Amino acid sequence: MKLFADDSRIGLGGAPLAGLFTPVGDAEAAATVQAAWDEGWRYFDTAPHYGLGLAEERLGAGLAGKPRDEYVLSSKVGRIIYEADTDATDDEGFAVTSRRRRRWDFSRDGVLQSIEDSLRRIGTDRLDVVFVHDPDDHYEEAVATAFPTLIELRDQGVIGAIGSGMNQTAMLTRFVREVDIDAIMLAGRYTLLDPDGLDDILPACVENNVQVVAVGIFNSGLLSQPRPAADATFNYAPAPAPLVDKANQLADICESHGVTLPAVALNFPLHHPAVAGIAVGCRTPSEVHTNAALSRVEIPTALWSDLKSTDLLRPDAPTPT
Repeated sequence: MKLFADDSRIGLGGAPLAGLFTPVGDAEAAATVQAAWDEGWRYFDTAPHYGLGLAEERLGAGLAGKPRDEYVLSSKVGRIIYEADTDATDDEGFAVTSRRRRRWDFSRDGVLQSIEDSLRRIGTDRLDVVFVHDPDDHYEEAVATAFPTLIELRDQGVIGAIGSGMNQTAMLTRFVREVDIDAIMLAGRYTLLDPDGLDDILPACVENNVQVVAVGIFNSGLLSQPRPAADATFNYAPAPAPLVDKANQLADICESHGVTLPAVALNFPLHHPAVAGIAVGCRTPSEVHTNAALSRVEIPTALWSDLKSTDLLRPDAPTPT
């Protein structure tokens, strides 16, 4: 199945809807989903991991009443959400306090339960795409049980496409070469500051006709502003000084061509033939509209040549000529 429409290669990443790092209210989450819809975005991604199921519930509420055949919905398996006896504050980055907890489970029963739970939380009759989520320490289980279960469901027509979502390329490349998957979600490994996906995963996806959803394109913040903020992060940690310097050099080139660093960062992955589209995490309608506006910026062709001639971009990165 095709993940993105030709006229809308940007979608909504659902983690911020569940209060990633800072709280988000129900009304603001609903307004954010509506803003994405109003901007013409028709790809929506979520996961049980995000806010212990809260992101799925909020995305489902925001999509309620929308024509189901007009958008692509993806979620993930690998973590089961269960109820404990007491409330606790989530310890994995989400501003959520509840009785819910998460545990790893890549078994057949775990995959089936995870999908059933996701359908219930979202309030939908199907998931178009299911990704095996972060199996970094669970390769054998993923290959032995999780993927075969998803392949069976895909063959039965229960789900449309299967794949894996990770923030590393080595294991994703193994999955692409060894497992019959349709798509991957590549987090932070094909960006202006980290284009190393060119070395292994992106060529493998081209060779095996696997679609790529590029996420983490701002590397958690360093590329999200016209100039790096004083507290800028890279991969959710304080940005190292050399990367801040490089981001400022990138910004110099962007400004010399009359565009901003975030606009170029958002545009960059879309030129690789393996990349079907991108998903950006947004917590407010304003963030949606800002990213939608960035996606409409026309990037001068000469900018890409300048980035390559100054060694700020790898010469083998596909760009317009």
